[in-house]
Amino acid sequence: MSQFFYMHPDNPQVRLIRQAVAIIQQGGVIVYPTDSGYALGCHIGDKKALDRICRIRDISREHNFTLVCRDLSQLAEYARVDNANFRILKNNTPGPYTFIFKGTKEVPRRLLNAKKKTIGIRIPENKIAQDLLEELGEPLMSTTLILPGNEMAEFDPELIRDNLERHVDLILNGGYLGEKPTTVIDFTEDYPIILRVGEGDPEPFG
Repeated sequence: MSQFFYMHPDNPQVRLIRQAVAIIQQGGVIVYPTDSGYALGCHIGDKKALDRICRIRDISREHNFTLVCRDLSQLAEYARVDNANFRILKNNTPGPYTFIFKGTKEVPRRLLNAKKKTIGIRIPENKIAQDLLEELGEPLMSTTLILPGNEMAEFDPELIRDNLERHVDLILNGGYLGEKPTTVIDFTEDYPIILRVGEGDPEPFG
């Protein structure tokens, strides 16, 4: 049975954030709020937790996973970013975007796209997610919480509890969220390519 924390959306309780980080560090799988629906997360180096996430979402290990980062300095450690793209990111983060980059050697190989050696990167604006990342001190391995057979991200924490309380270790209730996924921009070519239009405004990258 998972734990269920009611989080203040603007001033998350420090005690609960620390408990959540301890669960992640012990190999747990959590559900947490972002600026585009809820997501599943686990420790970046935990293969067993990643396998659990794959089972929950009914996806293969070939799925494009995302590292959720606290800020641009953390992003630059895991993604190959040139100066021009860094300036674009600086003007548009944090926010509801997923950026696709070539991964650095710091990214575990099992998280990289097998063919392209790419990784998704996010810097969320959600305060609960930001405090979680600040306390964790490293990116969170993550994927949007889309249950098998559905197309949109889960947004109702009580329904998530009904569906997943026996499958995850912790659910952080940050209230009702939007159902739209992130806008996805590919930075692996000479210019940004918009792969999906979601919650984030694509115009700055067009």
